[in-house]
Amino acid sequence: MSDSTSNDRIAPILGRVPSGIFILTARHEGQETGMLASWVMQAGFDPPAVTVAVKKGRYIADWLTASGSFALNVVAEDGQSLLAHFGRGFEPDEPAFEGVDIERVAEELPVLATGTVGYLLCQTGGHIDSDDHHVFLAEVIDGVLIRDEPPMLHVRKSGAHY
Repeated sequence: MSDSTSNDRIAPILGRVPSGIFILTARHEGQETGMLASWVMQAGFDPPAVTVAVKKGRYIADWLTASGSFALNVVAEDGQSLLAHFGRGFEPDEPAFEGVDIERVAEELPVLATGTVGYLLCQTGGHIDSDDHHVFLAEVIDGVLIRDEPPMLHVRKSGAHY
């Protein structure tokens, strides 16, 4: 079977692998940003850990490698406005949180105050690379459940693109 035939067969079912919707927020050398993330998975109990995939070429991957601290904000089912805001992406010097309610936690890290069910504070322990993504392993060092409500879930039509 050729690679294109194989990919055509794989993409529809790979896209059906469900994921949550998260806003990853980070601060580095006085700058801060947020990005929409859906390739997140719990990766350990003791210590608690998660993995997060970041597309190669995104500057936030450099931030996570250098400083390592970030927050994963778990988007609530009613948090669609966060998708519209963070889904477009931001340049490094562009303000990512204008018009969004945030709070500051450990070391001034921004977390979202509305539209989420809570957040996890994470510290990266390194990453591995696929052909097109950096996959970070991070220890969860703290977390807050803000609302005991369902998180937003995402299922794509194709596993070949976002």
